Amino acid sequence: MDYIVEMLHITKEFPGIIANDDITLQLKKGEIHALLGENGAGKSTLMSVLFGMYQPEKGIIKKNGQEVRIKSPNDANELGIGMVHQHFKLVHNFTVLQNIILGVETTNKGFLRMEAAREKVIALSEQYGLMVDPDALIEDITVGMQQRVEILKMLYRDNEILIFDEPTAVLTPQEIDELMKIMKDLTAEGKSILFITHKLNEIKAVADRCTVLRKGKYIGTIDVRTTSKEEMSEMMVGRKVSFVTEKKEAQPGETVLKVENLVVPSKNHTKKAVKGVSFEVRRGEVVCIAGIDGNGQSELVQGITGLTPIDSGTILLNGKDISKSSIRERNCCGLGHIPEDRHRDGLILEFTLSQNLVLKKYFTPEFQKNGFIQFKEIEDFSQKLIEEFDIRSGRGPKTIMRSMSGGNQQKAIVAREFDVDPQLLIAVQPTRGLDVGAIEYIHQELIEVRDENKAVLLISLELDEVMNVSDRILVIYEGELVADVKPDEVTIQELGLYMAGSKRNGVSS
Repeated sequence: MDYIVEMLHITKEFPGIIANDDITLQLKKGEIHALLGENGAGKSTLMSVLFGMYQPEKGIIKKNGQEVRIKSPNDANELGIGMVHQHFKLVHNFTVLQNIILGVETTNKGFLRMEAAREKVIALSEQYGLMVDPDALIEDITVGMQQRVEILKMLYRDNEILIFDEPTAVLTPQEIDELMKIMKDLTAEGKSILFITHKLNEIKAVADRCTVLRKGKYIGTIDVRTTSKEEMSEMMVGRKVSFVTEKKEAQPGETVLKVENLVVPSKNHTKKAVKGVSFEVRRGEVVCIAGIDGNGQSELVQGITGLTPIDSGTILLNGKDISKSSIRERNCCGLGHIPEDRHRDGLILEFTLSQNLVLKKYFTPEFQKNGFIQFKEIEDFSQKLIEEFDIRSGRGPKTIMRSMSGGNQQKAIVAREFDVDPQLLIAVQPTRGLDVGAIEYIHQELIEVRDENKAVLLISLELDEVMNVSDRILVIYEGELVADVKPDEVTIQELGLYMAGSKRNGVSS
């Protein structure tokens, strides 16, 4: 059997942790090969070894049967290996075209020749159905478009082996369908794809074979067609996983959050992102705001949590007007917030895990005495949360946040927000980038918060999550609420119509 790439017996260690422990992965030419595993299982590390970002302690890499040394991403590119990273590597104030050619510019007598590059990019985007505006700035385009730019970057360099690291974590359902089609088109053209994910539906939809890692070890390689989702999830997590959230009927009590005629400006202040929205969330219920990314849900949350000043309207938390309160005042009134962008709004990446876990509490009497921080108390408290929420890291509370896997960073935020015992928990994409075991756990925790007679406002792009966890669904479209429905009275198809703005129900706009 001829493999285009073989990674044989790869071992990669970091301080306190063996990220890859004797792993073998073989990619056939023209196949989509999925790499499946929990958060922190070593998937991204293994791909970073293949892309030359890390050097393994043991093991060899072969391309077309010949052993190769990949000392840097430039070596990888020369071997025809390209990678789309989980957190995109784009220069935000450059145009799409400038980003695509960065590092492989065509010059003539020291001057950039953009015309040929532009023609090649337009030809590639037409060939693969990756329509982008070459002159748009990266900071002005959606994440789905940014991902297309990353893919075009690989194609522009004529890469034949394409690595996709969690490519769907930031995409809408429609963009995910498009990406799946693009991946199939790429392999039809003779490219070979390695696809890191922990979404079993996506593996079933596009992958030919799948290699499973667990806690840094190789578990097995399977044929996707003949293996069920349940079998794959058990290989990945090491136990059976339930895909349906068990919950009893909601018993809504009095109103915790009341939003009236809220108007929030968009980031560039040219228009209103939220246009006069009113709704309530009561004790003992999970209300979900569903919508396609970019319809005002981010600004709505930023207005309620205090990250963005509102233009007009009122926000009442337990009857108290917090429309003009500071973020700390809102937190102290009982507001918990799992933010959409964990790196920007959720964590201080250069701080340790324990420092991040007490960000909302370090100033309380529990952790400070006469103005001095009590480090022993903070460490004990962190240790308790690490165990309770199964946060995995190399050096426990002392681990620097930046070095942890995305899923474990997310778990740290969830642990901190649940721990402050909020009266209202606002959870924005709380399971983004998490594996099935962690998703199951967080869904159960959200229901537990609800059952403790508190209020949960969930913002999600995952329709399965919306249907599974919520008691009431509000659909937002272009900054207005266009539907107020119960999950057992609506189908996913109908929700899609509301989200696309082609249907309205029961909400005065």
